[in-house]
Amino acid sequence: MAEKILVLESFLRCHVCSETFRDPVSLSCGHSFCSRCLQRFWKKAGNKNCPICKTKSSKDNIWVNFPLKGLADSLAGRQKTGSTGRKKRGEKKVEVVCEEHPEVPHWFCEDEQKAVCPVCEISLHQRHKVVPLEQAVRNLKDQLRSDLKSLQDKKDKHQQVEKTYNEVIQLSKEQLVSTERKIRADFNKLHQFLREEEESRLAALREEEEQKGKTISREMKMIEEQISSLSDSISAVEEDLQKDKVGSRCLTVLLLTRCACVHREIKQISVPEQLKEN
Repeated sequence: MAEKILVLESFLRCHVCSETFRDPVSLSCGHSFCSRCLQRFWKKAGNKNCPICKTKSSKDNIWVNFPLKGLADSLAGRQKTGSTGRKKRGEKKVEVVCEEHPEVPHWFCEDEQKAVCPVCEISLHQRHKVVPLEQAVRNLKDQLRSDLKSLQDKKDKHQQVEKTYNEVIQLSKEQLVSTERKIRADFNKLHQFLREEEESRLAALREEEEQKGKTISREMKMIEEQISSLSDSISAVEEDLQKDKVGSRCLTVLLLTRCACVHREIKQISVPEQLKEN
């Protein structure tokens, strides 16, 4: 019954204002509109063509379609009562019926996509494709099922794409973590190698410096000893040179002996490598 009411609402809707008919009028082409809506439309268009099929109206004067008005008014009362009935439980619902014919409209015009009364309206749709309302409902349901399946298929595809993207995002995150871990490990190894290499180079430098210090200390000690020996020899030579009272022959022998000792001592004194290079 609810589906029939929806079809009836579509049948009683003005194609100009999209509201339920108010004082509906019917043209010779069979289309109906609110009287005021049609008058305003004609005034704006500058002609008297049908707003739907553009057929020129053959009527100079249009009159209210009272059977259609009664059905529209009945539907308006049904909507008002129905909305109140949803608020108050147990209130009796008002059924919408054609005032001229008590049965609920059970034919459907596929050309205009609206329900028609099988008695008072069917003559206006003789050139249209009219089918039983139940069949129209079945056809519409089949179409909706087909559309629903298409929508579901699209939804499934979108969900599959979404799943794929989520998997890609998760894989990217895992690869990021793995790559970061590998980079950190590689650089830790490199840092460890550089630290060890630094310590090795510094240790070698300290060892070399220590060996140089020992060598220099050893040579300095030897030089100091040689300087002391040379100082003694110089003092002895100077002392011999001061001896005037000795006989010339004795002095000559003394000087020769001293020269031989000095030459022998000079040969024994080693010169450091640094002094040889200079």
